[in-house]
Amino acid sequence: MQEPGWYLKRLQGMSGAEVAHRLARRLRSLSENFASHQAPAPDLQARDLRFLPPFIAPAPEALTAAAERILAGRYSFFDLEDCELGDPPQWNRDPLTQRSAGPRRASAIDYRDEREVGNIKYLWEPNRHLHLPLLAQAHVLTGDARYSLAIQTQIDSWIEQCPVGRGPNWVSPLELGIRLINWSLTWQLLGGFRARLFTTAEGEKFRDRWLDSIYQQSRMIATNLSRYSSANNHLIGEAAGVYVAASTWPLWPSLTQWGERCRQVLEEECLRQNAPDGGNREQAFAYQTFVLDFLLLAGLAARARGEDFSPMYWRRVELMIDFLASLTDVAGRLPMVGDADDGLVVKLAAEPGFSTHGSLIATGAVLFNRADLAAKAGALDGKTSTLLGVEAVRRLAQLKIRGRHRFRPRQQFAESGYYLLGSAFDTPDEVRLLADAGPLGYLSIAAHGHADALSFVLNIGDREILVDPGTYSYHTDPAWRRYFRSTRAHNTVGIDNQDQSVQAGNFMWTDHARARCIEFEAVGDQQRFVGEHYGYERLDDPVVHRREIMFDARRQIIEVTDTLRCGGEHDARRSWNFAEDCQVERTGSGLKVTAGVTQVLIEPLEDLDGVHVFRGGTADQGGWVSRRFGHKNPSTTAHWHTRIRGQTTLRTRITWTRTRGLGI
Repeated sequence: MQEPGWYLKRLQGMSGAEVAHRLARRLRSLSENFASHQAPAPDLQARDLRFLPPFIAPAPEALTAAAERILAGRYSFFDLEDCELGDPPQWNRDPLTQRSAGPRRASAIDYRDEREVGNIKYLWEPNRHLHLPLLAQAHVLTGDARYSLAIQTQIDSWIEQCPVGRGPNWVSPLELGIRLINWSLTWQLLGGFRARLFTTAEGEKFRDRWLDSIYQQSRMIATNLSRYSSANNHLIGEAAGVYVAASTWPLWPSLTQWGERCRQVLEEECLRQNAPDGGNREQAFAYQTFVLDFLLLAGLAARARGEDFSPMYWRRVELMIDFLASLTDVAGRLPMVGDADDGLVVKLAAEPGFSTHGSLIATGAVLFNRADLAAKAGALDGKTSTLLGVEAVRRLAQLKIRGRHRFRPRQQFAESGYYLLGSAFDTPDEVRLLADAGPLGYLSIAAHGHADALSFVLNIGDREILVDPGTYSYHTDPAWRRYFRSTRAHNTVGIDNQDQSVQAGNFMWTDHARARCIEFEAVGDQQRFVGEHYGYERLDDPVVHRREIMFDARRQIIEVTDTLRCGGEHDARRSWNFAEDCQVERTGSGLKVTAGVTQVLIEPLEDLDGVHVFRGGTADQGGWVSRRFGHKNPSTTAHWHTRIRGQTTLRTRITWTRTRGLGI
């Protein structure tokens, strides 16, 4: 259970209308018995919709190997490799803690309480059924009935173990929406109503059980859409799940009506939750890829139905993909800004080295006829080929021939608050510095934002130097949840050991730091960013932080000037978080960093009152990077402390050299 103070702070983040809405929904959930609502008989004469093209497999051996692991009962997600879920899987058991949740009414379950459900992220992940389309792909590729029979066994066991409205798998409408999308893809790949699986009398009974569950889950979502301060990516995912279900199975008038309502929600939320420059307003790059999958899948379904979304919808989707391409470095990495939980809407690709954002860039190249995106994209992957078919293979190859010139990234994202300085983009000599002057996050609780105002990340060549260290955990490990979201885990200035914004729960902030860009010039070798934030105005003696970054490509120097306006005394801490493979040594009061053939020197230009360097330290120290949910690696974090009195200017000089001709 949450502490009483959490509930008070959560209420303070709600409007009166939201409080009334939540009370009404809570009363309804306590009185309503979803199991008593019988699904109406479907119109089996209606035609199901298949928006997937004929399946092709760019990596057939990897696909069949992945399917065989599933048949053998081995599943991998987050930091778990080849874990066993049971045969059939135990859908209400958390594979991390082995704790099983009982079939209580879903509305009475506190999914945040590990004593009750275990780690809910690990419990929910296999219940998204991302692996079922992989089994269906393997069935199409090989004709082997073992794969389709495994699908039947798993869906039947899920329906049996997860009665309507009961258990942890009915708690979150978003989880239902993702499951419905994966059921839709599985249904389509198997052949829809004409699937061999349904040709026997027992197969027909299974089909009817499956359809009944589809209706019940769609109804649960449609009557519990996220609203007000929770209307973030969850609302888009819920609406996409219902719309894809209504498109795939137009067998009930009520589901058709819910689908049309959710189509309108998607049209509105696509534009509301994603800025005109293409950045997602949650200020979390991983959630941008997550939301894009929902929008793309719904869009493909709409086109197949002949009721396409508006040109504004598709233009926003294109800009979102362009945003990802602009912020992806020459090695194909996207900075780990904001929360990331490794959550996927669909998998569809079994090949090693699959990149979620790289796949979206390839998909965007084909959908929007963008030769420059094709130049940025890697090889065609299983996800893009499954969604777009053989035409994607041909089209991407043609675009790559046309797009021999490098992709030119946009450098200014004023609405989202990101500013890119650098040179020689997408070459071996690339230098990238991404500065953050954006909002904390989206809506009143800013659930997935981090306290990273005026932070920046730095890449030189194909190496990361200064990084955003990621996320690591959500509902459990509260000390580490606090650390990875904190100001000291980002390359910015902290005051008096406090965060710029106030953490009030795992997914809630109060006293949001307001940040803005004052000046930005990114033309030529000399580039400049000036930003300011006001997160520390809440202190008894308010502090305003202004940061100026001067980038000189020719001289290979970056000058960072931090001006702190205040009246009294404070401890100012400059934090530097390095990639795991960086070798960091103290040299005087500065830091010498070696990463491959790149050497970087980071020097303070005034005396320091304290220097602390940690590698693999405690949650109060730092020295970690998390590139996968639930997994963290030791890295180096350095903190420079300066006691300031009144308005103070702190200067940092960063220089770099790269060694040539060593055959490295």
